[in-house]
Amino acid sequence: MNYIDIFLESLSAERGRSQKTLDSYASDLRHADENLPGGLLGATGTDIQNYLSNLNERPTSIARHASALRGFYKFLMLEKIISQNPAANLELPKRTQSLPKCLSLQEIELLISSAGDVHNATRLRAMMELVYASGLRVSELCELPMTANLGDKLLIHGKGAKERIVPMHERAQYALRKWLEIRGDDKSKYIFPGPGKTGHITRDGFFKILKKCAVLAGINPARVSPHVLRHSFASHLLAGGANLRAIQTMLGHEDISTTQIYTHVLPDKLRETVVQHHPLAHMGDNNK
Repeated sequence: MNYIDIFLESLSAERGRSQKTLDSYASDLRHADENLPGGLLGATGTDIQNYLSNLNERPTSIARHASALRGFYKFLMLEKIISQNPAANLELPKRTQSLPKCLSLQEIELLISSAGDVHNATRLRAMMELVYASGLRVSELCELPMTANLGDKLLIHGKGAKERIVPMHERAQYALRKWLEIRGDDKSKYIFPGPGKTGHITRDGFFKILKKCAVLAGINPARVSPHVLRHSFASHLLAGGANLRAIQTMLGHEDISTTQIYTHVLPDKLRETVVQHHPLAHMGDNNK
């Protein structure tokens, strides 16, 4: 019996995982099954730990392998296929956490302004404004359905089929309205339709146009990507005093620890905020 396929089917049906995630998990689990002593069903905790430690891949890829293995063995336990979970005490190999790359506020303004010099400028400006205003993932942006537009906010279907509502400031609302006026009565269900088989603009398509805008804005294109805009959104909100939980909700992070990485990007600003607002920060002043 192919337990990998059964596990993947359960992920798709019960947890709404994307096809990209399912494909990655399938590849990771089959690779592990071929390389673990005794395969997935015969491996011990030590076998799995050694397997992960010897993977010659990026830290994020190793973390994905570990996530796939944890989920797979948890599924086998729930289905009573195994009686002991070999991944129960799994530890990831030590890795250096890389900080998110961000643009300055001035660079964001230059980048958005440069959209006026490219083909489909109104569409591109709307896309950049939405990412920077709401912190969307590039897949969420490209696949935005018309039903997501709630006027001053967006209804986003994120990872794991989870919904969240994110606000749009007035400039982003205006940019979106201008694009929808030009888009007109297009029959596509997507806000940003495309000619390909997906029916919407592709991630690669947006990525390439963004690189062109970076060149026009005088910014090193290696520093610019859809994800950098998302990181800039979160970092600038935090620098402005936004609550970390609110940022977590807008980004669609399942765990607050994922959002907390932004606190390392702005240590000086956060120290200033603590000194200014913490109730005990000025206690020493009274003792002088």
